[in-house]
Order: sequence, then structure tokens, then C-alpha cells
Amino acid sequence: MTAASSPALSSAARPLEGGRRPTLSWVGVVPFFLYVGVFLLLPTAIIVGGSLLTPSGSLSFANFEGINKPYMFKAFASSIAISAVSAVVGAFVGALLAYAVVTGKPDGILRRTVMSGAGVLAQFGGVTLTFAFIATLGTVGFVYVFLLQHGIDIYARGVWLYDQAGLTLIYLYFQIPLMVLVFAPALDGIRPQWREATDSLGGGTWHYWRYIAGPLLFPSFLGCTLLLFANAFSAYATASALLTQGGVILPLQIQFLLTSETGSSQPGYAKALALAMIVIVLVVMTLYTLLQRRTAHWLR
Repeated sequence: MTAASSPALSSAARPLEGGRRPTLSWVGVVPFFLYVGVFLLLPTAIIVGGSLLTPSGSLSFANFEGINKPYMFKAFASSIAISAVSAVVGAFVGALLAYAVVTGKPDGILRRTVMSGAGVLAQFGGVTLTFAFIATLGTVGFVYVFLLQHGIDIYARGVWLYDQAGLTLIYLYFQIPLMVLVFAPALDGIRPQWREATDSLGGGTWHYWRYIAGPLLFPSFLGCTLLLFANAFSAYATASALLTQGGVILPLQIQFLLTSETGSSQPGYAKALALAMIVIVLVVMTLYTLLQRRTAHWLR
């Protein structure tokens, strides 16, 4: 009875017409693709199309001709300089902080506190962050007033908080926590046995970092630095709240071209600048992905 019924059961379990059973595993990724399509691909397509269209609707590269203006070159240089300085300084400080945390107890309260705080501070920006710095280091901020009462004037040569130096300092507030988050997994991949093997073979700290840990961590460190550069290069809200006059960086130039109070807005020109920023960020993120892929080989 059982032997006779087993062929029937097995034949009933087979898909009809010898084909594979339809799977619904792809349904779970539909919201993700919808999100990417609506908030990433569609805006990119609008920017690309708008940068190639004239006000009359004809195709032209006229919008890109304004990029070679001197003040645009200055905005490009300022954006790259601020992003590079905040990325390099944030990468070094964040890497040291991440190393100090990782070398402690894996489940210790210090690591949990620092990693939780880094996750919050890395997302802190915009008007609230700008107000916090103005209230702290502004011309009437409590830290500036305290230092001034003790004979220290940090603005003796001018109020640098509302310039590129101040913007770079504010960017470091979220760049350092971001570096801690993205660099800690690479540090976790370093095995303690490698240090023990170096010591047993007569090597010191210099040999360990020069020939073992340094070459292994350098691709991840460089990739994380590129990620910090892209993060600062595309930041807008913090700079917009801090710098109220002058297009110091590219995001503010785009804002002025879109919201001109004199009626001289140039949306096509603004989209051309946005497309240039997208290309730069795309190149940086491609390099970051390649470096992270190289790091993933030894992490596995």
C-alpha cells in the first residue's frame, strides 16, 4: 500500500510540465528596488535630462559651459579642500578611536557606549548641529566667552567659524563617528595570533604594523577615507545653515541657482553642477567599493 502510493505522491509533488516551481523570494526585495528607483534613479535621470535641455526644450551642452567660470572653479576647489581635510583628519582620529575601542573587551560597556554614540553622532547634522556649534563657539557662545575671560581669544584674527575652517571643524563632528563605524569591522578582522606569531619570531611593534597589520588595514583605511570624502562632498544642510552668504561650496552654488531672489534662477545650470557632483561621488564610491572588496578577501 505504501509502496504503491509513493509513486503517486512523488508524481504529485513534481511541478507540472517538467518546469520549475515559481518562487516568490524576489518579492522581499521589491520595496528596496522601488525605493532606489524613486529616490535615486529617478532624480538622477531628471538631473541628467535637465542638464542637457535648454529653456526652449532642445538638446544642448550650453548648461555645462558655465562650469568653467572662475567662481565655479573656486567653489569646486573649496568643496574638494573641505571634504579632503575633514576626511583625512576624521579618518586618522576615527581610526585611533576605533582601535582603542576594538582592543578592549568585545562585550564591554566602553565598546557598546562608543559604538552606540557613534551611530547617533554620525547622523547628527543640519540646523541642529550648526546651532550647537554657534551656541558653543560663536561670538557669544559659552566656550568662547569662557576662554575670552581667561585671556584666550580664538577669534583674534577674525571669526573663522563662519568660513571654510569652521565648516571643516563642524564636518569633523560627524566624520569621526562615521569612521569609527565603518573601520571597526576591519580592525575586528585582525587576529591576535598574528601579533603573537610576530613576537615569537623576534619581531616588534614596528615589524607587526609595517609588514602585517598595516598592509592588511591600509586598503580598508583608504576606502573609508574615500567614503568620508563623499559624505562631506555631498553635505548640504549644515553648510546652508552656517553660511548664509556666498556660494563657498558647490551645494550652496546649486541652491543659489535654484532659489535666486532676483529672478535669475538657472535650473539647467544647477542640474549641470549637480551632475558634475554625481560623477565625482560615483568615481569615489567606485574606488571605495573596489578597496572594500579587496579587504573582504582576508576578512573572510
